[in-house]
Amino acid sequence: MISDYDIENIIKIVLDAGKAVLEIYNSGDFEIELKSDNSPLTKADKISNEIIVSGLPAIEPAIPILSEEGKEIPFEERRAWKRFWLIDPLDGTKEFIKKNGEFTINIALIEDRLPIWGVIFVPVTGELYWGGVKTGSCKKDNRESENIKLHVSSKNKDDYLTVIQSRSNSGKEEEQFYSKFKVKNKISKGSSLKMCMVAEGKADLYFRGGPTWEWDTGAGHAILRGAGGYFVNKDKSELIYNKKVLKNFGFIVSAFELGNRV
Repeated sequence: MISDYDIENIIKIVLDAGKAVLEIYNSGDFEIELKSDNSPLTKADKISNEIIVSGLPAIEPAIPILSEEGKEIPFEERRAWKRFWLIDPLDGTKEFIKKNGEFTINIALIEDRLPIWGVIFVPVTGELYWGGVKTGSCKKDNRESENIKLHVSSKNKDDYLTVIQSRSNSGKEEEQFYSKFKVKNKISKGSSLKMCMVAEGKADLYFRGGPTWEWDTGAGHAILRGAGGYFVNKDKSELIYNKKVLKNFGFIVSAFELGNRV
């Protein structure tokens, strides 16, 4: 269980990282590099990572950290971790570069290979999402607003649904999946905002066909669990973390149990 004191301090870290990222975003000085997989890396990714990685040990020094910027930690070392922080210092770097505001900063706490708590901050809008299966999940629209309790929609698989798709990674497999449902509306979003929209009941279903990294999903997975939603692999098996290969090969996020529909 994570304490209220820890939550307060983790949120402070993510807000500090968000402030630094926003300064770079507004300056336009991104210093873009290409990683080995040809995905972009900016100065904002690096600075956010430094702030988070230096801040988390002050909360609990014994908990190791797995970050997108530190993914080379050998599995032989990681496999002994019962509990660890999983962070994405800038989720949605492509959206950051496009300057559409749809990028986030994500921190998750993983225990026994499942996310038990997470926080997602949207620097441009000031929206803050956090929670987990034992605490429930909440949102603040800005720093001064009251906490809003999150819960997924009451829709079921046979209702007319609002589905959400990636702004940068949609494809044919996604269209085939959604064709099995009665789709009323489609929304496109970047980064972990798609998971947040299901958690707060603004969308009912999100399918991702292609691979993602574990840090792309950890925080959103935790928040969705706290909001009563479902997050599974494409074959409907449980999505777990700290795998030997740190990838998810597609997943489904939903407000309801899928049953035999897929």
